[in-house]
Amino acid sequence: MPSARRALRLVLALLLLPAAAAAAPCPGCLRAGAASVALVVPAGTPLAGYGGLARRLLVPDLLGRHAHAFWFRPHAGALDELRARALVVDSGDARLVWVSADLVAVGRDFTERLERRLREAGVPVGALLVSASHTHSGPGAFIDSALMGFIAADREDEAVRDALLDGLVEAVRRAHAARTDARVSAAVARADGLTTGRLGHAPDPGLVVVKLVAAGGAPLAALWNYAIHGTMLGPRNLSLSGDVMGLASALVERALGVPALFVNGAVGDVSPSRHGLEQARAAAGALAQAVLAAWQAAPAPRAAPLVLARTRVRLPAPRLSLRNCLGRFVPRSLTVPLDGAFPADAEVHAGRLGDAAWVTVPGELQAKLGQGLRRQGGAATVVAGLTNDYLGYFVTAADYDAVTYVTCATLYGPAAGERLAEAAGGLLRDLPEGTR
Repeated sequence: MPSARRALRLVLALLLLPAAAAAAPCPGCLRAGAASVALVVPAGTPLAGYGGLARRLLVPDLLGRHAHAFWFRPHAGALDELRARALVVDSGDARLVWVSADLVAVGRDFTERLERRLREAGVPVGALLVSASHTHSGPGAFIDSALMGFIAADREDEAVRDALLDGLVEAVRRAHAARTDARVSAAVARADGLTTGRLGHAPDPGLVVVKLVAAGGAPLAALWNYAIHGTMLGPRNLSLSGDVMGLASALVERALGVPALFVNGAVGDVSPSRHGLEQARAAAGALAQAVLAAWQAAPAPRAAPLVLARTRVRLPAPRLSLRNCLGRFVPRSLTVPLDGAFPADAEVHAGRLGDAAWVTVPGELQAKLGQGLRRQGGAATVVAGLTNDYLGYFVTAADYDAVTYVTCATLYGPAAGERLAEAAGGLLRDLPEGTR
C-alpha cells in the first residue's frame, strides 16, 4: 500500500509540473501588444499650446456660451485624426504600459486618473508612462491647473478630460488583449535640417527606434524618439492636429501596418526650422523615412528581459524669474513664488529592454542634458520628455541667465536641470548588468 501511495504522488507531481512551470514567471520571456485608437473630444473643445490673442476669446466665457471653452476659442474641426497609441510589455514579473498621445502635455493628476481607470477596468498597470507628443494643436481643457489653463490650455472641463481618458484606457485595453510572444531590437538614425536651437546651441538630430516584432517576425509596434516642438502649425491654426509628429506616425503606421508611438525627446531648446502645413507634411515625410530606415537597419530582434526602475527627485522651490521673462534690467532677486501651483518633487522612470533604454522627464529638458543621458544609457536611449507630468523647462545652469521664453518657463531655477539629469543618469547607470 505505501508503494501505491508513493506511485500516486509521483503521477500527480508529474501531471502538475507543466502547470506549475507555465504559472511561474519566465525572466527571459517577452510578451508585447500594441494598439492605436482615435482620440475624440466633444464639439467646442478649445486647443492647447499657444496663449496669444489669435486663439483667445475676446472676453472670457462668463455667460456660458461655450460648453467646454472659457479662455480660448473652440476648435474649428480637424486637419488630421488625433490618436492615442499604447504599448504593453511583460517580462517575468515586470510590466510596462507606455501610452503616447497627441496632446500638448499631461499633468500628474491626469496620469494618476488614468492609472485608477486602468485598475478599475481590470488591466494590470506595472510601470505606467504617459508621453504627450507636445502638439500645440491638440485639445485643451483637460489639465488640472488653473495657471496652465489661463496660460495656454484653458480651464479643466470634466467632459473633455474624461473623453481623453476613455481613449487612452481603450488603447491600453486593446494592447493588453493583443499581447503575444515578442522580440525586440533598436536602432538609431539622424533627421538633419528639421530643427533649430533656441539658446544658440546646435539641436540634436538623433532619432531612436525601438522595434518590436512577434516571435515569427511579423511587426508588432514601433516606438520612435525625436526632439521637435509641435509648433509647425502656428497659433492662427484653430483645427485639431497632431502636427508634424502625428503626421509622421501616421505615415510609419501606413508603411508597417502596426502602431507607431512617438515619444518626444529633450525638446526644451529645440524648434522646427520651418512652419506651415505644407512644410509640416514635408518634414513628416522626412521623419517617417528616417524611422523606416532605422527599422530596416535594426539588428535581428531577440527576446530580452524587461528591467524597470524609478525614483523621486526633490526639486528647488518653484519661482518665476521676472528677469528672465522681462529683461536684464530687472533684479535677479525679483521672483514670483509658485509653491502652490507646482509640486516640490518629480518622479523619474528608467528601464531597459534589450539594446533599448529609456528615462523619463516630466517636462522639457534642454538638448545638452538629453545628450548627456544618451551617453550614459547607450546610443539607443529614449529620452522621454513630457512624460507623466509637466513641470516646465529644465536647462543648464550656464544657460539659465538668458532672457528668453525658455528660461522664463524654467520654473525650478538654475540647478534643477542638472539635478534632474543626474538622478535620471543614476537610474540608467544602476540598471543591472547583463540586461542588454
